[in-house]
Amino acid sequence: MLWASIGCVQTPEAARGRGPVAGDRAPEITREDALATAPVRLTQQVKAGGCASKLPPGTLSAVLGRLPRQDHPNLLVGFETADDAGVFRLGPDEALVQTVDFFTPMVDDPFTFGRIAALNALNDVYAMGGKPLTALALVCFPQSGDLGILEQTMRGGMEAMREAGCVVLGGHSVRDEEMKFGYAVTGLANPKFVLTNGGARAGDALLFTKALGTGAITTALKQGKARQEWVDGAVASMTLSNRASAEIAVGAGASVHGMTDVTGFGLMGHAREIAMASGVRMIVNAAAVPLLDGALECIEMGCVPGGLRTNREFAECIVEEDAGAQIPDDVVSLFYDPQTSGGLLMAVDVGCADALVGALRAAGYPAARIGGVAEGAPRIVLC
Repeated sequence: MLWASIGCVQTPEAARGRGPVAGDRAPEITREDALATAPVRLTQQVKAGGCASKLPPGTLSAVLGRLPRQDHPNLLVGFETADDAGVFRLGPDEALVQTVDFFTPMVDDPFTFGRIAALNALNDVYAMGGKPLTALALVCFPQSGDLGILEQTMRGGMEAMREAGCVVLGGHSVRDEEMKFGYAVTGLANPKFVLTNGGARAGDALLFTKALGTGAITTALKQGKARQEWVDGAVASMTLSNRASAEIAVGAGASVHGMTDVTGFGLMGHAREIAMASGVRMIVNAAAVPLLDGALECIEMGCVPGGLRTNREFAECIVEEDAGAQIPDDVVSLFYDPQTSGGLLMAVDVGCADALVGALRAAGYPAARIGGVAEGAPRIVLC
């Protein structure tokens, strides 16, 4: 049942025991009201923010690897290859794309948090070359929490969904001392042109559409060490939808061979997934990878997300530096930084790489050609 646990509508005053209003429609709580009445910053209410709050990739991999494989003639993409979304064929020209993503706040503004959570969930459908259609909200919220914060979070999410042409049908909520929010998203794709993380080919160029560093910067925000301009840059990156970049990739047709979005497992973690699923060697030019302003400074100050450390422990075993590369360790650390609503990593035909980068930049993305794909056992080489 959709929203079975919500019950009657209440104002924040009624929720605090100042008078029942069951059956009445509560007045809209503005974004300013929510911020003004919030007892503490959202980032101070959680242990880790955004995609940094996810289970470590090693933990998840250990469990998923023991689960039985699912055999169904219409299952095109399951969880075995750690792809962004599942894909189930409905007919010759239509497939269902499904994903779910939710997490704790990484910013203090509830409206912005909701917007980022929605965009992060939508990204998984975009990364498969799909078009989102419907969504169900996932809400974890303290019993005594300020409902103004929850309302503005949900308003931010619904605005992002509306802009994406995705309809929020309902959702589910549970009581939780740590706030969490996100969506399960359903979309459609052409089963003959699903972009998976297993499509990379030797000779491809690697493109990346956004800059790294949201995990480090939001950790610095949580610790009270981030400059406002760094936070503004990270928020601008996280609230930049991947819709247009995915449409550019799909529009390039067979020239784009594989794609994934870089989120909680960092650039190296998600590049590892491509290398393993495709059976290729990934060559990454460290100097070409875009970094957000302030990201390096945050690492230097010790603002290192816990997720960065677990990402590095998991993926570092297949990462090596080219002889004589001399890449600063702080830069390498950012390659493991857990991203929230991060960019798309694409393996594309080398002949169209520059044209695609140009199209992506024209659409407002700080896209860059960051390396290439070579034959060999699954590895990532930093040069």
